[in-house]
Amino acid sequence: MTAISAASREHSRRAAATRHRRGRGRKRSAGPLFVAPFLVLFLVLFLAPLGYAAYLSLFQERLIGGTTFVGLANYVTAVQDPLLIQGVLRVAAFFVIQVPVMLLLALLFALALDSGLLRLARVVRLGIFVPYAVPSVVASLMWGYLYGPDYGPFAQLGKALDLPAPPFLGDGWMLGSLANIVTWEFVGYNMILLYAALRAIPQELYEAAAMDGAGAWRIAWSVKLPALRPALLLALVFSVIGSFQLFNEPNLLQRLAPDVIDSAYTANLYAYSLAFTSQQINYAAAVSFLLGLVIVIVSYAVLLTANRRRTA
Repeated sequence: MTAISAASREHSRRAAATRHRRGRGRKRSAGPLFVAPFLVLFLVLFLAPLGYAAYLSLFQERLIGGTTFVGLANYVTAVQDPLLIQGVLRVAAFFVIQVPVMLLLALLFALALDSGLLRLARVVRLGIFVPYAVPSVVASLMWGYLYGPDYGPFAQLGKALDLPAPPFLGDGWMLGSLANIVTWEFVGYNMILLYAALRAIPQELYEAAAMDGAGAWRIAWSVKLPALRPALLLALVFSVIGSFQLFNEPNLLQRLAPDVIDSAYTANLYAYSLAFTSQQINYAAAVSFLLGLVIVIVSYAVLLTANRRRTA
C-alpha cells in the first residue's frame, strides 16, 4: 500500500508539473497574439508607407531619362528652398504665439475646475471641451464665415457702427486668426489633460499643505503646479507636433484669402501642393521627411530644456 501511495503521489506531482508547464506556455503565447494585430497594422499603415516615401525621395522625374536615382539631391534642394524655409519660420512664429496662450488658458480652466468653486462644473467642463469634438474642417469653415469681410457678423457690426471691417483675413492678422482657431479647438483637450493630472494628485499633499497654513493660492503654486509639470510637458510636445503640421486651417482659409495664403504658407501645405498640384512626388517626399526631422529636433530640444530645468 505504501509503495502504491508513493507512486500515486509521484504521478500526481508529474501531472501537476506538466499542466503548469502547459499553462505557462499558453500564457507566453497569448501575449504575442494580443500584440500581433497592432504590429501588423503599424507595419502596414505606418512603417511601409514611411519606407516607400523614403524610397521615393531618392529619385527624380526627368523629361530625359525618366525616373532617375539622385541620392540626397532632393534633400539638398529642399534645405536651400526659400519657400520651405519661410513656411517653417512661419509655423515657428505661430508656435511661439499660439501655444503659450493655449496652454495658459487650459491651465487656468483646469485649476478653476479642480478648485471646486465653480457652479455647474460639469457643464462648464463640457462646454470648454466641445470645440475639440468639432472637426477642424468644420471649425475652419465656421471661423472663416465669422472672419468674412463682407457678410461676417464682425463686418456687419462694423458697418452698422460706420467702422471699417476688422481685417481678420489680412496679411498682418492672418497668423493671429489661425492661432485663434487652433486655440479654440484645442484648449479643451489640453484642459482635460491637465485636469486629469490634477485629480491624480494625492489628497495627503493638500492636507499637509493646509496643516502648514497654506491657502488656496499657495497650494495651487506650491503643490498643483509642480505636480502638473509632466502633463504640461506632454501637452507642449503634442503642441510642437501639431503646430509644425498645421494644414487644415490655412488650406481652407486659402479660398477666402488667396492673396495672403499661398501654396507655401506652411511647410505641410507646401508639401501637399508639391505632391498633388505640381505632381513633384519625389521632392514632396523629401520635404516631408525634412519637416519630420524639424519636428523631432524641436521636440527633443523642448524635452532637453525641461529636463535640465528640473535637475537644476
